[in-house]
Amino acid sequence: MPEKKIFFNADGFRIEGLLDEQPGENAVAVTHPHPLYGGQMHNNVVKAITAAYHLKGFTTLRFNFRGVGRSEGTHGQGVGEQEDIRAALAYLHKRGKTSPDLAGYSFGAWVNALGLENFDSVNRLVMVSPPVAVLDFSFLGFSPKVQLVITGAQDEIAPPEMIRDMLPVWNPEAEFHVIPDSDHFYWRGADEITSIIRTFLDGKAETHP
Repeated sequence: MPEKKIFFNADGFRIEGLLDEQPGENAVAVTHPHPLYGGQMHNNVVKAITAAYHLKGFTTLRFNFRGVGRSEGTHGQGVGEQEDIRAALAYLHKRGKTSPDLAGYSFGAWVNALGLENFDSVNRLVMVSPPVAVLDFSFLGFSPKVQLVITGAQDEIAPPEMIRDMLPVWNPEAEFHVIPDSDHFYWRGADEITSIIRTFLDGKAETHP
């Protein structure tokens, strides 16, 4: 089924999203990079993440944070965006997707992590280029939900060496992949993101019928 435009309510705002609904309970919500720097749900990396889950038969929901595209409201400094994520997860829950994955790129990965302890229904957290060099991640302690982290070898916003140092705190058993010749924007390497996530999902049995 192709993606269809949907809207859901978050904290009194109408949020715009794209839903591709598949049979079964497997699902993912995908979040985008920083709204103040052009981030939105049509970003190339967001599409690459969404494609990986689609190819594995997951229902996918990517959406624009408040103030982006046709989503109402204004940028929420990471606080309002957590409410958008909570509402997206609730939207999936109402459609029978009760334990979705949560995946995000750059700012989206940061906001996902920021609210993780309050997103009880989340099954797994997938982070692409978490911006550890520019945003504080000290709040994120150990969580078994942190299961896959991807960055580019040339990514100065999510440097591999910084992430490698943080992984033992987040989850020493999490998978970590560094894509050669890719920087933060993945003009080269977006297809590799899709491939890595597909392989990751192939190796996980904690999916729903």
